[in-house]
Amino acid sequence: MAQGEQTGIIGKGIIIRGNLTGGGDLIIEGRVEGQIALKNHLTIEGTGKVQADIRAEELTINGEASGNIDASGRVAINASAKVAGDIKAPRVVIEDGAVFNGSIEMDVKLPDDI
Repeated sequence: MAQGEQTGIIGKGIIIRGNLTGGGDLIIEGRVEGQIALKNHLTIEGTGKVQADIRAEELTINGEASGNIDASGRVAINASAKVAGDIKAPRVVIEDGAVFNGSIEMDVKLPDDI
């Protein structure tokens, strides 16, 4: 993480409706509805509920997320997570026990003979 950048936290009791943009890392423990565009790492904690299209470099989900996800780095869906939506990312990890409903597109060229 670059010097001077803070980790932001949206606490358990907070509800945000609208567009969320910016740099730095963000942890969501509350509820967000709308659109999220972050330059760095977004973490949705177990108490977090997100109904939004998400663009970020990295995304870690422990809670609930619905909406399309576009990550330039990595998406990690942990065992406690419930995710509905399409994911586009070069690296995707889905732990055993996670609930995922949607499609995954990894920008990798497959050999023509498949």
